[in-house]
Amino acid sequence: MASTLEALERWVNEVAALTRPAQIHWCDGSEDEYRTLVQQMLADGTLIELNQQTHPGCYLHRSHPSDVARVEHLTLVCHPNQEDTGPNNHWMDPAEAHAKMDALFAGCMEGRTMYVIPYCMGPIDSPLSRCGVEITDSPYVVANMKIMTRMGKAAQERIEREGLLSDGVFVKGLHSTGELDPDRRFIMHFPEERTIKSYGSGYGGNALLGKKCHALRIASNQARDEGWLAEHMLIVGIENPRGETHYIAAAFPSACGKTNLAMLIPPEGYRRDGWKVWTVGDDICWMRPGADGRLYAINPEAGFFGVAPGTSDSSNPNALKSIARDTIFTNVAVTADNQPWWEGLPGTPVTDWQGRPYDPANGPAAHPNSRFTVSAKQCPTWSPKAEDAQGVPISAIVFGGRRPSLLPLVMEARDWTHGVLMGAAMGSETTAAATGAVGVLRRDSMAMKPFAGYHYGDYFAHWLSFDRPGARLPKIYHVNWFRKGRDGKFLWPGFGDNLRVLEWMINRVEGKVSGVETPIGTLPATGELKLDGLAIDPATMDELLTMDRAGWQAELAAIGDYLDGFAPRLPAALRAEQQRVAGALGDMPREAATA
Repeated sequence: MASTLEALERWVNEVAALTRPAQIHWCDGSEDEYRTLVQQMLADGTLIELNQQTHPGCYLHRSHPSDVARVEHLTLVCHPNQEDTGPNNHWMDPAEAHAKMDALFAGCMEGRTMYVIPYCMGPIDSPLSRCGVEITDSPYVVANMKIMTRMGKAAQERIEREGLLSDGVFVKGLHSTGELDPDRRFIMHFPEERTIKSYGSGYGGNALLGKKCHALRIASNQARDEGWLAEHMLIVGIENPRGETHYIAAAFPSACGKTNLAMLIPPEGYRRDGWKVWTVGDDICWMRPGADGRLYAINPEAGFFGVAPGTSDSSNPNALKSIARDTIFTNVAVTADNQPWWEGLPGTPVTDWQGRPYDPANGPAAHPNSRFTVSAKQCPTWSPKAEDAQGVPISAIVFGGRRPSLLPLVMEARDWTHGVLMGAAMGSETTAAATGAVGVLRRDSMAMKPFAGYHYGDYFAHWLSFDRPGARLPKIYHVNWFRKGRDGKFLWPGFGDNLRVLEWMINRVEGKVSGVETPIGTLPATGELKLDGLAIDPATMDELLTMDRAGWQAELAAIGDYLDGFAPRLPAALRAEQQRVAGALGDMPREAATA
């Protein structure tokens, strides 16, 4: 018997009977096990050894060309009642979904090894952590789960301890690469059963079931049931020259600089003054109210599964330093001396992500969604607090999107309900390169549109429920690093200079600056943003913090239309808040409309 927990042993045996593997391996998470897996994958071509002099312990994996990203249209959330899934998810009846998946899984592991991966999302000893077991036939998945989670013996022991007290409750994830056939590919979630079934893909977000599948889609349901939040957010610590650290959680849609903010390097003047930035997490944040009424957060992941293209010494030197060793690269190009390469790096590729001689006519050398998997502890700014069992106290929650106009550089919500409205309304405008249409606003509430595992209306209500007597909730902000001038150029420099905005937030949290109240929120008053050493003129700052009343009236109407899409489950308080802001804009004196 490989487990002392009867429920776990029974489930593994049921899966083995269905999938019929040649052998079963229970993963212990040891370094010896990892090295053995790597050697096995090097031998069969699953991994390719990179230049061990320049990148020790680094390997390249090339996935099937049809299997390079998450597949949202094949990702389903299977609540028994379709209404609970909401318009923000795809749905299938659970009984039908199980039947469909089990037919695919039948005999799929014949001739393969079935790996049993016990894992813990979050520090092993944290009461905020939650555990799962993934069964897979992919050694690549095992290797990545070793990096991305606390995986192996210690996790299994926690599962067995908890299982004796809670009737064997752990998240069950079953995965097979199958035939990598796009027509036989599904990622099914069963929130009430705490179960995930994924077939036909080896790509990270579809196959590393601890990541988006467990940590967001299933965990968002767990969080609602248990009174916490599972969010698509980075966690960053900002330490001031007095040695005090404030922790900030921030949610942005893709292509808005989440990892860059998590690993931010302060401007030279700030560094000289003693400011430091600490990385707790770059992608997922679980928050729970503490005994003192504050929200405490953990990063449930142990590694980074980052997008490689665009990661460079100028955009994110800390990320580049993190991946100089002991990293699995997926779908990047390689140079003549066998170093990993992607757009944004110096040098020249000779082989593209599919292993072909590089030809610009075939498109980018590295796939635009090529990835690196690396332990978070290798980041130069990694915070040891990431292992604290109690989590870190959150001082501020930040929402943001890519908006070339209207949205100011930063605004603070009036209160928690207003902040939830800010998060619900956030989104990004598309570019011609991405979609063929410019200026189409795609709202992505709390950056959770692909990941909230239940109806968005219920999700908003859950957020609102945290505002209760005794709560000491974080202040909520919205930022927009991407506002453009009439010349089409960005008005704000971004990157490390975003610390200037975070400092203003911290000063607001500490009551050191008053700001300027407007109907859309509190904006920085003149002189409150520290601009020393920044070549930016007062007129540009005025434009970054301008509030266009007519534009905002149209925006509030559009927000109302968007929220209507979640009726009848839209919380009345959120609709009332939208109407309150719209009314305040209408009541503004005309001469104050562009304050």
